Amino acid sequence: MRPTGHLHLGHYHGVLKNWIRLQNEYECLFFVADWHALTTLYDSPLSVHDSTWEMVVDWLAAGVDPARATLFIQSRVIEHAELHLLLSMMTPLGWLERVPTYKDQQEKLTEKDLSTYGFLGYPLLQSADILIYRANQVPVGEDQVPHIEFAREIARRFNHLYGKEAGYEEKAEAAVKKLGGKKAKLYQELRTRFQREGDAAALDSARALLAETQNLSLGDRERLYGYLEGGGKMILTEPEALLTEASRMPGLDGQKMSKSYHNTISLREDPETVTRKIRTMPTDPARVRRNDPGTPEKCPVWQLHRVYSSEDVQAWVHQGCTSAGIGCLECKQPVIDAVLRELAPIQERARLFTEDPDTVRNIIADGCEKARNLARETMWDVREAMGLQHG
Repeated sequence: MRPTGHLHLGHYHGVLKNWIRLQNEYECLFFVADWHALTTLYDSPLSVHDSTWEMVVDWLAAGVDPARATLFIQSRVIEHAELHLLLSMMTPLGWLERVPTYKDQQEKLTEKDLSTYGFLGYPLLQSADILIYRANQVPVGEDQVPHIEFAREIARRFNHLYGKEAGYEEKAEAAVKKLGGKKAKLYQELRTRFQREGDAAALDSARALLAETQNLSLGDRERLYGYLEGGGKMILTEPEALLTEASRMPGLDGQKMSKSYHNTISLREDPETVTRKIRTMPTDPARVRRNDPGTPEKCPVWQLHRVYSSEDVQAWVHQGCTSAGIGCLECKQPVIDAVLRELAPIQERARLFTEDPDTVRNIIADGCEKARNLARETMWDVREAMGLQHG
């Protein structure tokens, strides 16, 4: 996530709740994309620094758990930059120029000069962020799928160019023997079935066999994955997009909640401000007076009821609004109560973390160390494949 300062309810419902679920199902890495922020905020790096720590506190307060996931800052794992540089040597310029968000963002952010190499190379840095951890799944919304496909193409091209290590066949055969008699025989049978008959089920079975084998080094494991498909060593893993359910959190004006629309409620906003913001929300313009009936579907407050209120409360609101049985302030009160209920535990945890900044910095330091260890393993293999592992 790019550091943009304090997070709001849109971030919580759209991303963080999903991360909290995923951390219990997968081995997750969540990082502050501060280098990515510099692609558009290159003229204000100090704001990126300050926003980084505010955002980490919000993550922790929302329930992202450092005991279950690795939390780190991108710029503290310099291997991301090294892999980005090496990948840039073999990435065709046309691939970068055709990424859908490239021209789209340039058109939207007209006040910025985005004719920079950093902005053009943004999707490649994103690919390096993913490929350096050999991530097999990346949680994204529909609009980000082209970026994951781009990362897959980069991995494929890299493996094709550099995956044929010297003595590859002999090393692969030696790795097969390390599987043990029964597993080695099954692996060879499945490999033959896939290569001769194109049996996709055989390929899946062979991959599953490798995944559950404990005594293989990372190099041998990647070698055997590549050997299965008749290629070279799979140095970089092709990631899959893990599509996440889009949650369009409505803002105070009915549009999507976004800082650029100035319609947000931040996770650490005090109760008085939250109450005032919701009480002054615009409502159905047809309800000029208290006894004018309204249409909930035309009212931004109704959209918040759809997120926060039970079916019973929604029925009460709908009936009361259409019959002018309740006023707009009465209608808003259940939303105010529900938002404050949701924010209370988040704000309590945030207070504990802001009062103890050393804990937050230690969490990030530990996460950066874990991430660097994983990244170093990949970079060793990348350098070796490219003939750069000197000494």
